[in-house]
Amino acid sequence: MMTSLAERQQLLSFFTEAVNASARTGKAAAIMGLSLRTLQRWQQPETVPVDRRTLRQPSPSHKLSEAERAQVLRIANSEEFKDRPPHQIVPILAERGEYIASESSFYRILRAENQLAHRHASCKPTSRSKPKALRATAPNQLYSWDITYLATQVKGQFFYLYLFMDIFSRKIVGWQVYHEESSQNAADLVLDICQREQIQREQLILHSDNGSPMKGATMLATLQKLGVVSSLSRPAVSNDNPYSESLFKTLKYCPSYPSQPFADVAAARLWVAGFVEWYNFEHRHSSIQFATPAQRHNGEDRAILAQRHAVYQAARAKNPARWPKNTRNWEWQSEVFLNPDKPTETVPVSRSNTVH
Repeated sequence: MMTSLAERQQLLSFFTEAVNASARTGKAAAIMGLSLRTLQRWQQPETVPVDRRTLRQPSPSHKLSEAERAQVLRIANSEEFKDRPPHQIVPILAERGEYIASESSFYRILRAENQLAHRHASCKPTSRSKPKALRATAPNQLYSWDITYLATQVKGQFFYLYLFMDIFSRKIVGWQVYHEESSQNAADLVLDICQREQIQREQLILHSDNGSPMKGATMLATLQKLGVVSSLSRPAVSNDNPYSESLFKTLKYCPSYPSQPFADVAAARLWVAGFVEWYNFEHRHSSIQFATPAQRHNGEDRAILAQRHAVYQAARAKNPARWPKNTRNWEWQSEVFLNPDKPTETVPVSRSNTVH
């Protein structure tokens, strides 16, 4: 960007003042965002008084006239070409022995007239906002669920694992393996979970992706009957349901995951039952300070973390030289977020703080 004469003189006065105050010329120029050579050139008498740059805006001699621009718009908006992009219009015209303007000129003129964004009769793209930010401060406030494939011995056929987890505790609160995906299967499983966990109306938010079992009429009717609030991800955005995606990765990469496909649904259910038992009661989850999901779900993790902290403090007191800084942080995690907003925005807590 060119600097006007007035701006040059102002910058030179700042530069001179800094140098007179014993500032180094190179440093002063760098702070001003200019090269020292530029400032030295500006200080030469023949360059300061007169700005020889021209204000004339050159106009190409071969630019399209207003009549030609109007013709481009008329052709592009005609009944024949109203739903075609320029890269189709220009070749068709050339087949007829007509040349009006290049494709780039068509694009440029249509863009200037705001006619390029959507030129065909199909529905316009729908912009979708991020799901509402959610926060859990206790178990049985916020669940996440999804369905994953389990390979069978018949190529192209799968069993379907339905998996529900509590986001606060990471505990798997319900699961089942079926032969198919259906809203009825999901509704039966939700009903069983709510009865077993003693979920009250307006207590639970259930988050999932946009699959047909999640949005089926039977599933939605069951959630409404139970008073469970449904939360859905954006279509084809797996990041909106990260907890279930992470759980499926843990399941599929578990060392005990079978190397061969499951022979039947009974074998699949047997293996998943063992995995859930291990995950809930033995797996030390890194995101909840290496407590087990069952310990956190039952409220036992706070005492466990306090005991670990006491052990570390005793070790530090015994040999302070080994602990130049603070000991490991065993602080209890009081809240968990799903799809949080920016740090400056508040996130609503789910309906109930009751621990069951």
